[in-house]
Amino acid sequence: VQLQASGGGLVQAGGSRRLSCSASGRGFINYTVAWFRQAPGKEREFVSAVKYGVGTTYYDDFVKGRFTIFRDNDKKTVYLQMNSLKPEDTASYYCATGTPLVWADPSEYDYWGQGTQVTVSS
Repeated sequence: VQLQASGGGLVQAGGSRRLSCSASGRGFINYTVAWFRQAPGKEREFVSAVKYGVGTTYYDDFVKGRFTIFRDNDKKTVYLQMNSLKPEDTASYYCATGTPLVWADPSEYDYWGQGTQVTVSS
């Protein structure tokens, strides 16, 4: 599986942005897909994930109510809709896929896309 993340850019605080994670290869629809982010000087942190099948979703507390993750299996794409963005959301966002036992642990994911930079200005 290969992943391609896109949609990053510069946005003002309070604005919105939608990230896309497009997959190629087999098995995508059977995997969990997650978004992580990493700011300069900080560790990579879990943002959100959507499970295969019924599409159960998970969010970290700092994005609950602001971000929404959803997947389109026909298009092999997972989206992260980000609303009410804050300057502290500034980071490089990565999508990853696999069959994790622990959602928030990046080591549980087998495939990663390149990062897409989101910068939120105050």
